Amino acid sequence: MVAIAVRTLAGNPDEVTLPQYRTLVVLTFGGPRRLADLAEALSVSPSTATRMCDRLVRKNLVSRTRDELDRREVKLTITPLGRKVVSDVIDRRRAEVRELLGAIPVALRRQLVSSLTLLATAAGEAPELQWGQGWY
Repeated sequence: MVAIAVRTLAGNPDEVTLPQYRTLVVLTFGGPRRLADLAEALSVSPSTATRMCDRLVRKNLVSRTRDELDRREVKLTITPLGRKVVSDVIDRRRAEVRELLGAIPVALRRQLVSSLTLLATAAGEAPELQWGQGWY
């Protein structure tokens, strides 16, 4: 699965790393966040999150805005280009996984989906219900 993740990122013209992509995913599906909250969600230090976001801002994938009530607080938000990067990578991953699944006998796919769902749940991943459609 890591190889799929790396390959699908490699096809991206914006050249994002796996940690940068994780940041984009958190902002895409979790909404805008303060830097400290983003660092916590990524399990990295605030300084690491700052450097990563600096790079993503320079690539126009993330934007920073000041809070209107507390000007010291900065909110990080995914940009439309950042959303497109996430969407494109997801599309490439789904296509590659679909191809892999095509090699698995239909009778075994339901068992595979159940096993992968258990694994994702144990890992604390949010379920993607659309992944299971058409696998049975």
